Amino acid sequence: MTARDDAQQHPREESAPSGPDRRRFLGYVLAAPTLTVAAQLGEAVLAPAPAAAAAPSVVPSLPGPSEIYDLNDMLTHAALPTANLITVRIDPDGTASFALPRAEVGQGITTSSAMLLAEELDLPLEKVRVTLADARPELLFNQLTGGSNTTISTFTPIRVAAAVARGRLLRAAALELGELVGSLTARAGAIVSSTTGRSLSYGELAVKAASFTDTAVGVALKKPSEFKVIGTAQRRIDALEAVTGRKKFAMDVQVPDALPTMVCRPPTINGTVRSVENLDEVRSMPGITDVVRISTGVAVRGRTFGQCIDAVRALRVTWGPGTAEGASDTTVLKKLRAAELPLVVPPLPLLTKAVDARFTFHFASNSALETNCAIADVRSDSAEIWASLKSPIVAQEQIALRLGLPIAAVKVHVTEGGGSFGRKLFHDAAGEAAEISRAMGKPVKLMWHRTDDFRQGRTHPMSTSRVRATYSLGEVLTYEQRHTSVATDFGHGLGEIITAEAAQLPVGDLTFSETIFQLTQQSPYHFGVTTQLLSETDKGFNTGSMRNIYSPNVRCAQELVVDELARRMGKDAYDFRRRHLKDERARAVLDKVAEVGEWGRSLPAGMAQGIAVHPEYHAFVAVLAEIDCRPETTGRKIEDAYTGPRVTKVVCAVDVGLAVNPRGLQAQMMGGIIDGIAVTLTSGLHLHNGHFQEGSWDNYFYTRQWNTPPELEIVVMPPTSDRPGGAGELAVAGAMAAVACAYGRATGTMPTTFPVNHAEPLGFEPLPTTPPIPASPVDGLDRAF
Repeated sequence: MTARDDAQQHPREESAPSGPDRRRFLGYVLAAPTLTVAAQLGEAVLAPAPAAAAAPSVVPSLPGPSEIYDLNDMLTHAALPTANLITVRIDPDGTASFALPRAEVGQGITTSSAMLLAEELDLPLEKVRVTLADARPELLFNQLTGGSNTTISTFTPIRVAAAVARGRLLRAAALELGELVGSLTARAGAIVSSTTGRSLSYGELAVKAASFTDTAVGVALKKPSEFKVIGTAQRRIDALEAVTGRKKFAMDVQVPDALPTMVCRPPTINGTVRSVENLDEVRSMPGITDVVRISTGVAVRGRTFGQCIDAVRALRVTWGPGTAEGASDTTVLKKLRAAELPLVVPPLPLLTKAVDARFTFHFASNSALETNCAIADVRSDSAEIWASLKSPIVAQEQIALRLGLPIAAVKVHVTEGGGSFGRKLFHDAAGEAAEISRAMGKPVKLMWHRTDDFRQGRTHPMSTSRVRATYSLGEVLTYEQRHTSVATDFGHGLGEIITAEAAQLPVGDLTFSETIFQLTQQSPYHFGVTTQLLSETDKGFNTGSMRNIYSPNVRCAQELVVDELARRMGKDAYDFRRRHLKDERARAVLDKVAEVGEWGRSLPAGMAQGIAVHPEYHAFVAVLAEIDCRPETTGRKIEDAYTGPRVTKVVCAVDVGLAVNPRGLQAQMMGGIIDGIAVTLTSGLHLHNGHFQEGSWDNYFYTRQWNTPPELEIVVMPPTSDRPGGAGELAVAGAMAAVACAYGRATGTMPTTFPVNHAEPLGFEPLPTTPPIPASPVDGLDRAF
């Protein structure tokens, strides 16, 4: 059966009044044996709300590029042409099935997507099944997970597809029951007749509502006032599987004859194999089936991962130099300072004064809890890959090129991931697994050792930020920021091979970096003439778009300078920020954390509060942090290594426009806050002679229970829009800046090097570099897994 006109749709659609919140959208009923529908071409993101006028006497700033059009807008618009390929299927058992073309890595997008479907279908949430879509090259820019873009770009297409499906089900029920569509209502997944009381389930109608041809259908979506699921706090749909160990990640996928595989890697970043002395000897070790040289080292395949670790330790390899040979923190810092762009506004004697500061941010690990891993089965004429991938189309296309196979011959399955923080934008493990499988002629289950992740994996690049703000008579006249960074690798492009390959050209990464920087960085303050510019140097490192890309470092530097401006002018840090903020939404979240966190309350000497604001992707966050830097607190040794300040309290207020799942949003804010604390105080990599000295979690001090704030409160602001803004990365920059400001106020000295505990001599004994795996079998397994 087919649907061709509005009379066949839901009654709320048929009588929908015109207006901005009742616009009609185009969807499609697809030819299929059971009801299958698709979205319209997508809805353009609304232009950002104009900034509030500057307060009297404040020197206004012109809006920056990202205040007019940001990275999220670009990603959303790039996805529009293929948004109509997002499909929803109603199955005979009455459930709705949806293959999400994004990667779930713990951020909760399968739950929020299920909520969108449940809302428009009037289905219970437990009747919605969300899986992850395989790589689909026809989706072009629509299968990239990044830039906090998933919910923004899929918010309308998913709902349109669900609304089309609901209309078709109602029409099928009307024909079956001999009733008018307008007399029917959908409740809890059953179609109920308003006149006779008879009902039919969605499952009973799924086949009857199907179509033999593709048919265009117009629909109108629910008003926000009609929402019953969107905007309500929901538990994650995958929570039970996660806590009971039944959730399947890449290493849980069972592929026949795919045996454990590991790689012996060079002692320095991107070193190369010159020779291997004992290949045959290692091949004869217990359980080992294959040993081959590959582009990144020497791969071993065995019956167990323990046997693979033994084999890796036994290999005697002569290594060639890497891409960062001889480099150390000091040599990289020297290059960064040489590449800094000049500040152009000098303070004028007797007329203006200036705050001048330079900040250093060390390398940080992109390691997620789940190490890099992938399964590959490469045959002579085909290949099949299983991995957690945020850019699966690029993975499919580049692996096909590497193997010399047609793209259609390479299947890439996206599995759920145990964390990412941007690392899974790259398919390092998947590409390596494919290379190993081809070389061995057998399926492989590749897992990186934890030490590999720290020493050869993706890192947040080392950077400096040079800032100058001039002021006179209590007003800020100019603000200049020159951010200089080790080059960020944007080799994933925008999710397909053209931009991915362009990013690898000699100046391609710089072009991408400049674009991304300008589309993400903005100052929330009226500080007169404002400029924020990027310079990059040194491409010898494996870097990536670690959570928030440039924002944590850029925002941290600016907020510290804001504190210093307020201090020099004799103003309260909160009042100073409030007076200069451009946007009322930013002012509202700032007010909320000041109220809830009791800004200005009396604290003992050595303890202090810090406060910061961060705007990003049509959303705003404010964070108030309290820190304890007293000698009696920081002088005691914790976990045999860390002796430093502890954040004792954090209050966060967040405005994302419309929060689809407030509970999920709170969880994202909590995670971002913990990240922010880590990169401010404890988590950094020490580069020495071409390699990072950290090799495991026991010497890379990510925030743990002992330095997590005992008091943590997240306030989700009431909706300020009828659509969501970005949330996944929002809290990291705000938390980093607030903690840094609190540290500066507690110690009386502005911190300029991050993390603040990044010092020599090291507080740990580095693991050996050859082979880069711990010597003790038990200790090694603990650290690896």
